[in-house]
Amino acid sequence: MADVLIALGGNIGDVRATFQKAISNICGMTQGSLLARSSDYVTPPWGEEQQPRFINACIEIDTSLDPHALLFTLHKIEAKFGRDRRQETHWGPRTLDLDLIAYDDVSIQKPELTLPHPRLFERAFVLVPLAEIAPDRLISGRRVAAALAGLSTAGIERLPDLG
Repeated sequence: MADVLIALGGNIGDVRATFQKAISNICGMTQGSLLARSSDYVTPPWGEEQQPRFINACIEIDTSLDPHALLFTLHKIEAKFGRDRRQETHWGPRTLDLDLIAYDDVSIQKPELTLPHPRLFERAFVLVPLAEIAPDRLISGRRVAAALAGLSTAGIERLPDLG
């Protein structure tokens, strides 16, 4: 089994309800177990800034799927929730974004998959929820909490737990 970190994001529709359903789909479709789930955070948009704020979260699962099969499955789940990667604006609004952040300590550099995620250490909107569930996790030789300490968290707010 591999220990995997996945970032969730979205800014269209009832994103928090989408996250709940998507996490169930992730665990079911990957034969995985949910090890940890962060709180949800409202965050400023990245890249294309003229759009609604995002909600972001991270999960940790274990799965026996290999990284490529896992990525394929995550893309299927995104599509199930209305995402069309071929038609969308780069860094634009979306119902659901699932990013494979880290897969054990695997390093992959291929056009279709780069692990760990290539922009992880630039993105406070990923590192804030990730630091909640895995502050001491080493990714590319850096501790998640230490990487977050070097970034601004302005505009990132933890949302109250649901129910």
